[in-house]
Amino acid sequence: MAGTPRTLRAMNDRAALDLLLEHGPLSRTRIGKLTGLSKPTASQLLARLEASGLVLATGTSEGRPGPNAQLYEVDPTAAYAAGLDVTPERVLAAVADITGRTVGSYELPTPGRRPAQPVVQQVTDALDGAVKAAGLARGDVHRLVIGTPGAFDPGTGRLRYASHLPGWHSPALLDELAAALPMPVEYENDVNLVAVAEQRLGAARGHEDFVLLWNEGGLGAALVLGGRLHRGWTGGAGEVGFLPVPGAPLVRHVTKANSGGYQELAGSQAVPRLARELGMTDIPSGPYAEVAAALVERAAAEDTDLGRQLLETYATRLATGLASLVSVLDPELVVLSGASLTAGGDTLRALVQAELEELAASRPRLVVGAVRDHPVLRGALESALAATRDEVFDTSR
Repeated sequence: MAGTPRTLRAMNDRAALDLLLEHGPLSRTRIGKLTGLSKPTASQLLARLEASGLVLATGTSEGRPGPNAQLYEVDPTAAYAAGLDVTPERVLAAVADITGRTVGSYELPTPGRRPAQPVVQQVTDALDGAVKAAGLARGDVHRLVIGTPGAFDPGTGRLRYASHLPGWHSPALLDELAAALPMPVEYENDVNLVAVAEQRLGAARGHEDFVLLWNEGGLGAALVLGGRLHRGWTGGAGEVGFLPVPGAPLVRHVTKANSGGYQELAGSQAVPRLARELGMTDIPSGPYAEVAAALVERAAAEDTDLGRQLLETYATRLATGLASLVSVLDPELVVLSGASLTAGGDTLRALVQAELEELAASRPRLVVGAVRDHPVLRGALESALAATRDEVFDTSR
C-alpha cells in the first residue's frame, strides 16, 4: 500500500537527517543527490527541518567552481541523551547531544561494600554532575540508559548475576528510579552495551551476527544475532563466567581445578596468578584487572620465553570457553574486548584464533575491539541516542 504524503515526507526527512549525521554538513544539492530527491523537493525538506529546529544553516562550501553553496547540519541542541556506567567502584555519567558528541561527563566514586548513599541518590548525583558539566538542566535529557553488570530480570525487576554490586538488589529499585527521574530510563547489561558500541562505532560495524568476549573486571559475553542483542529469558545470556569448562588438560597452572568455571580459568584474576606460577617477576600491584592488562601488554611487547608461555596458556584458556559459544552460535565474527584482551593486541588475538580453530568446527574471524575509551558508557550513549533520534526525528508526529 502506498504511503501517505505525510509518511513519505517523514521518510525523506529521516533519510536526510541520517545523511547529515553520517557525513556532516551538506549542501541542498548534495542532499538531493544522496537521497534521490529533486532540487526543489530537497529545498522544501531543508526548510521544513530548519523550521522544526532539527537542522541549521552553517557556513558555505568553498574551493569549488561557481558560487559557494549554503551548508546544513543537524542542530546539535535539538535533543540530548545520557548514559551511566555503573561498577562497584564508581558511577560514570555522560551527556551527548543529538549528533553523538559528548558535552558533559562526571565520575562519582562509590567505594566500599556498603554504599554510603542510596542507589537512587548515586544515580541522580552522577547524572546531575554530567548535566551540570554540559551546562544543561536534568529536564533537557530526553532519555537515559544505565549499564550495570548482570541484568534486571524482566519477570521480577531484580538485578541478577551481579551480587558484587552493592545496593542494587532491592525489588523496589526500578520503581524508585522511575519516580526520581523525569525522562525514560532503560537498563542494559554492561557487556551488551560494549557490543552496541562496537557495532555502531568499532570493529563490528556492518556485522549482523557476532559474539563479543569481554574480560576486565569480570568475564562475560554479548551475543548479537540477526543484528539484535540476544538477552535470554532472564537477561542472563552471555554470563559465560559461570560456564563450566573442561579442567583436566588446562589446570597445570591453576591451584583449584574448575573452582569457578570459565571465570576462574580465564578471567583477569587468573593472569597474575599464572604469571607467578610461570616464575615471572616484577608483577605490578593494584586491582587485578589492571595488573592483568599490564602483564599481557608487557608479554606481547617484549617477546620473551616467559611472555610467550603466558600468552599461549592464556590464549588456550580463552579459546576453551569460546569454543562452546562458537560451536552453538556459529557467529561470523568474535570481538575481543576489555583491557585484559585488548592489551595483547594482534599477538594474543592470533594465538586465540589458532587455538580456537583446533577446538571448534566453525571458524569465525577474531578481531580486537576498537572502542577502548569507556566502551560501556559509549554503548549506553549510543543506545540512548538511537531511541532519542527515533523519537525526535519522526516528523510525521
